[in-house]
Amino acid sequence: MIDRRPFVQKILKDRKDNLRVVSGIGTSTWDLMSAGDNKGNFGFIGAMGQSIPFALGLAKAQPDMRVLLFTGDGDTLMSLGSIATIANHPVSNLTIVVLDNESYVETGSQPTATAGKTDLQLIAEGSGISNSYTVTSEEDYEKIMNTIYKEEGPSLIVIKCQAKATPLVFPHSFDGSVSMNRFKETMKI
Repeated sequence: MIDRRPFVQKILKDRKDNLRVVSGIGTSTWDLMSAGDNKGNFGFIGAMGQSIPFALGLAKAQPDMRVLLFTGDGDTLMSLGSIATIANHPVSNLTIVVLDNESYVETGSQPTATAGKTDLQLIAEGSGISNSYTVTSEEDYEKIMNTIYKEEGPSLIVIKCQAKATPLVFPHSFDGSVSMNRFKETMKI
């Protein structure tokens, strides 16, 4: 199992200018923000199940950008229909990274469905996202980077992570208008 926060930081260490990064609720947002303040980041707080549709819309609206979503298994499970929508309305510039710790860590570490029989890679493949795979070791770092920057998407990568609470690292602002306007400054509108 991968230690998620340092791994997210490693993935974003030398990010390219054309990468826009979105995060799902809670821990995924804290992980993204721990990688440093960047106007090209947008972190969700308290909008469970909304990050995947948002990332899809962003990728469709900004075809010259690469869009990377870091989200968790709970957020993904809340939005399984969005995976099918992406498969049926594919965009080549979208990579979804599911940081799967098999639990709802922020609310007491209750197990999610992925701690049981549910396999998010198989759901993505069955929906029609053929570039889907699961990572259990940091040895796949180069493969992940290639997917993010070079491969045609949509792509879904499940990264199996340790289930542990991490310190909160807050975004630039909790005000939705401020956050969205700041993020939009980096877009071609």
